[in-house]
Amino acid sequence: MKILGLESSAKAASVALMEDGRLLGRSDQNTGLTHSRTLLPMAEALLKNCELTMAQIDAVAVSAGPGSFTGLRIGISAAKGLAWARELPCAGISTLEAMAQNLAHLEGALVVCAMDARRSQVYNAFFAAEGGVLQRLCPDRAVALATVAEELHGETRPKIVVGDGAQLCYNYLQEAGIPCRLAPEALRMQSAVGVCICAEAAAKENRLCSAAQLQPVYLRLSQAERERLQREAKAE
Repeated sequence: MKILGLESSAKAASVALMEDGRLLGRSDQNTGLTHSRTLLPMAEALLKNCELTMAQIDAVAVSAGPGSFTGLRIGISAAKGLAWARELPCAGISTLEAMAQNLAHLEGALVVCAMDARRSQVYNAFFAAEGGVLQRLCPDRAVALATVAEELHGETRPKIVVGDGAQLCYNYLQEAGIPCRLAPEALRMQSAVGVCICAEAAAKENRLCSAAQLQPVYLRLSQAERERLQREAKAE
């Protein structure tokens, strides 16, 4: 099964091609350019370099959230566009679970996923790495850094922080006296390779969906929506 994976949930963008657990190719870009400008050309170039076309792809996977509202919408829209015409199945993958795959090989480690959600919050989840496989320890959530520190207090497993909010989370945990390590820079950011790995597991468990069913997972309201609700509450 050939899977095309897309990742555009934060500043970095990436695409990957995987077939039955074997990585065929990947492309990563972390230059700050708009994903609407880079993501589809990256996918097109990767397919061309691997001498493949969309006619040979069996499924399209994308990081569905949490993450940047604009970035998620771009990724979801791109995945829908690529899949719809050929009625390809899709996989909407947790951004946090996909990024944790970068560290699945670290036996016995507690992977602390952190994306900067602003307002002293992070999008967060914990995973335990056991036998090269990740065990989810909590659901994806938007929580205060203080909550992350409180839950890790007394945790004896080696803790490694990954994600575009890793430095922020690491600094906070260090100040709170909680020992942890930063994932290496090359393994820290979100990756379409992780998206493909999670999508292969989803396919085996019959958890794929149609392009029409593919939806972003924001975890919380956008700032515009929060401000609208505040205005309505004041008006009442």
